[in-house]
Parts: sequence; structure tokens; C-alpha cells
Amino acid sequence: MPTATVTTRRSSKRPEERLLDDVDLDLVAALQIAPRTPVNTLAEVLDSSPSTIARRLGRLRAERLLRVVGRLDWPLITTENPRQVWINCVPGRSAEVARHILELAEVQTLLLTTGKADIYCTVYPLLGTDIFDLLTNRLPGIPGIVSTESQLVLRAHTMGQSWRLRRLGAEQAARLGEHAVRVTGERLTSPEQLSELERSALELMAANGRISAADIARELGVSRSTAYRTSQHLLECGALWPRVEIEPTLLGYPLNALMSLTVLPQAIPRLLDTLGGHPSARYVSMVAGSSSMIHYGVYRDEEDLAHFITSDLGASPGITEVDTCVGVRVLRRHWTERDGVRLGPRLDGFLRRG
Repeated sequence: MPTATVTTRRSSKRPEERLLDDVDLDLVAALQIAPRTPVNTLAEVLDSSPSTIARRLGRLRAERLLRVVGRLDWPLITTENPRQVWINCVPGRSAEVARHILELAEVQTLLLTTGKADIYCTVYPLLGTDIFDLLTNRLPGIPGIVSTESQLVLRAHTMGQSWRLRRLGAEQAARLGEHAVRVTGERLTSPEQLSELERSALELMAANGRISAADIARELGVSRSTAYRTSQHLLECGALWPRVEIEPTLLGYPLNALMSLTVLPQAIPRLLDTLGGHPSARYVSMVAGSSSMIHYGVYRDEEDLAHFITSDLGASPGITEVDTCVGVRVLRRHWTERDGVRLGPRLDGFLRRG
């Protein structure tokens, strides 16, 4: 009698992706659109109950899978535009070098990569930083570094907080959009324009982008109405932008790739708009250096990346050269350490510098 063969089909999802179910993914997608949306509204939009949404949000935070923080506006913490830096190391010493680089508060994002460089990082000239000394002495002087190449960001077209998990309908997105932060006031140009109360409130909102006026009032010893007016003013003048911190791997996008693009000058504005609107785009910028633009994207797999290179970049006649680096490990994003897909400690205190 023939022996029966039982075939076990493996799940197509990676183990880290299975940490979130459909309710979690919908919640993440909703928060990416409007991070400060109240729990009751999230429940209505997602056709769930407030208790379920509150419980899910609490679990994601407790397990270090998701965090809502606040991005401080550049003029409040920096003296000039950031740099994107590519680093080559002595063979076998990339991880050691990366650990030393993480000691620099100016390093906002850090990836171990393969391709033209061993490490990629973005460097922000925080108040009080001598950027020339940092780029020519402190950073290259780290033992194990062979060479560095820095590029000045001229225009940051697309930022990490604009990347979306696209799974909600148009009506849901529209309802959530009513709770999105809108800048309606005059932008601040210097930290000196902040009062002590505003400075303290900003620090709380940077650490917790969903903090309520009641919690701000309790922490700072002011009335709830004062805390509400202060937080609303800071949001409306663009001093702080709430953003969701979560690793794209959890959402089904485990592959990081950085494209250094050489582009005909007249094609740059159009290409910034085109690539900035691409579903993969986490950071798209015009730079001064050996390339014209940088496109940092996340992808589902190698075929997804191949399609982007051949079809999306291939459809842009202004591109003359493409150099690709693949991220093999993310160690920091937006000043938040990464432990695989889990979020680690976050640097803060930038408003106190200078």
C-alpha cells in the first residue's frame, strides 16, 4: 500500500508580521493619518468598541511595537539643514563602529547597509553642534571607519511620518483627516520664541504625541484650559508634528533600500513629486553631493524592489544613474533605538541644548 504524504504549508508571513492582526493593522493605519485621534473616534471609524481600541493601543505600547511621538520643527532644534552620510568600515567592524556612532546625539537615523557603503546615517546639526568638526573630525575619527561621504540636504520633500499603511477606505481616511494636525499659524523660527511653559509642554508632547491637555496640566501644574491653549498653539504653529513610530517590518515591509539618484537638473522638481508620492517612500530629498536625490523606501520583498527600480525609476527619463544600498539592520530611526521590530530608548532634551 502506498504511503500517504502529508504536506504542511508554511505561512507566507514572517513571525514578526504575525505580532499584529487586522484590528491592529487598521489601528496603525488610522493613527498614521491622524495620530491624536481620540479613542472613541478611532473606534467609530474602525467599527470597533472604545474598550477594544484602548486595549489594543495599550498592548502595542506595552510591547514596544508602537509609539506616538512628536517631531520638533527643525528651526527649534537645528542650526541648518541635515546631512546624509555614507560610511565605509574596516571589514568585520561595521557593528562596532555603529555602536560608537549611536553615541552621537546628532545622528537621527542609522542603518547597517550593503552596497556602496557599510553604514548610512542622517546627521542633524543640533543647537550647539559644530557641524564641521562633527563631519571632519568626530565622526571620521571613530576607530574602524575607513571613509565617509556626506551630502547636504537641500530639500526634504518627503519625511518618515508621511509614509502610510494603505488599508483604510476613502471615507474612513476622510473622517480621520478631520483630526489631523493642521498648521494655521505662523511658524516659529527660533527656540527663543518659546516661553518656559511652551518649552516644557513641547518636551512632554515630543515624548508622547497623544498626551492630553489634562495630563500636561497635571505634569506642569497649570490649569487644564491653559494646557489646552498652549498645546493647541504649538500644534497650529507647526512647532511639533505627531508621528507614529513603528517598524515597517511589522506591517509587511521588511526590505529597506536607499537609492542615490543622479538626475538631470531640470527633472529634479518633477521627480521629487513623483517619488515623494510613491507608496514605498519614507524619505525623499534633493541633496548636494555625488548624487542629486536620495529615495529611501521600504518594500515587501526583492520582487517589489525590482519592480520599483525597473518600472517606476525606469519610467523617469531624467534619471541618468542609480546606486542602490540595501539596509540589513535598522539601529535607530528618528532618535529612537531599534531592537529588531521593538522600539528602544529615545533621545530627547534637544530644546535644552545651545
